Amino acid sequence: MQAPTFSTQITQGELDLDKVLIIDDNTSIISALSLLLSLHDIQTLSAITPQAGLQLLRENPDISLVVQDMNFTADTTSGEEGRALFFSLREIQPDIPVILLTAWTQLEMAVELVKAGAADYVGKPWDDNKLIATIKNLLELHDLQQQQRQSQSRAQQARERLQQQFDLQDIVYRSQSVQTLLEMATQVAHSDVPVLITGPNGAGKEKIADIVQANSSVKDGPYIKVNVGALPEELMEAELFGAEAGAYTGAGNKVRQGRFEAADGGTLFLDEIGELSASGQVKLLRVLQTGEFQRLGSSQTRQVQVRVVSATNSNLQEMIAEGSFRQDLFYRLNVIELKLPALCDRPEDILPLARGFLAKTGKQLSAQAQQGLMRYRWPGNVRELQNVMQRAAVLTQGEVVEEATLALPEDGPLKAPEHSFEPSRELLEQTLANCNGVIAQAARELGLSRQALYRRLDKYGIPY
Repeated sequence: MQAPTFSTQITQGELDLDKVLIIDDNTSIISALSLLLSLHDIQTLSAITPQAGLQLLRENPDISLVVQDMNFTADTTSGEEGRALFFSLREIQPDIPVILLTAWTQLEMAVELVKAGAADYVGKPWDDNKLIATIKNLLELHDLQQQQRQSQSRAQQARERLQQQFDLQDIVYRSQSVQTLLEMATQVAHSDVPVLITGPNGAGKEKIADIVQANSSVKDGPYIKVNVGALPEELMEAELFGAEAGAYTGAGNKVRQGRFEAADGGTLFLDEIGELSASGQVKLLRVLQTGEFQRLGSSQTRQVQVRVVSATNSNLQEMIAEGSFRQDLFYRLNVIELKLPALCDRPEDILPLARGFLAKTGKQLSAQAQQGLMRYRWPGNVRELQNVMQRAAVLTQGEVVEEATLALPEDGPLKAPEHSFEPSRELLEQTLANCNGVIAQAARELGLSRQALYRRLDKYGIPY
């Protein structure tokens, strides 16, 4: 004869209430618990055998918590039946919280099961106030975890849809901020309007530019990349716009084709656009307005069709206020702005990126190493993370990368993000003096490009 089961009557108005499953062979305990929970608007289902309880859990996936006894056979006090039931429940719903009803004889077993994942144990007889407080806390936590899982599932589906529709250049991410950025980047990629990518050094601005290019209408055309900050000021215009033979000292007798000509019919990516000289800004503005420019040393106007994508870690608005960047050029470049946050502002991306950098090496991160990566602020952003993982992979003899091998600075969590660094007048003067006036060396010490250092020296009136 099949053992009877018990359940409360569920009305339509109660469908949105929390639901608790009680499994106990003592019907008096079931009645007492059901009454207690009903007084707090919590539904209950109940069973007097482990088999019936497991069946109810299979049939009711909306059960949020289980309260179970530890013994179901007369004169049995070992708790082995409760142990077997607990692990069977977790096989059906691995994340469901379980409260164990215990007598003092099963205390050791209950502690063992808590270590194995049980939410809590409650001795008989229980304190109603403490028990209901425990149940409410666990139900709230379970609901939050369910919502988080659903949110993660929706986010994963959104990522997969985006990957199916567009070429994302194998970018690795999990954060919603990057997902939103990529949705916007792929949306505007097919238009021919200029795009400005902003964000701190090493955050991955070039990768975003690659994605814009890969999904653009000129993806099969030339794709020319220029790091404006790395160009010597005296050669910047010649590099971008070309130069006639003999147009400047050292030019030689050959005509120099500029990057704009090379990118005709495709995309030109201008990194560190804030480093562009004043005269270069004028010429770039003209190209953006008309598609026309002149080579250095030439009066001949040339026509090109180029999609311009630029990037900067500088605050162009501040540079406009200082008079070092043209406002009209800013508005031309900033038709669409894609803001890439610092790595410390999107911590969900840290471990996926780290694992991605280790993927080809076959090595894995220990739990302590993962915790260390999450504690550190990453002032150098994704570029720094990549360097750390490459170094750790080389130094790790076995298959597991330990935290010590990462060699992260102990004061890492207290460091300010790199993009917020602005040297004071005193620091500029001291660094310049320490470097005996050598601009290139001082710029390296400060983590600035030479052009950025020149601007700051001019701003404070510091001779050089």
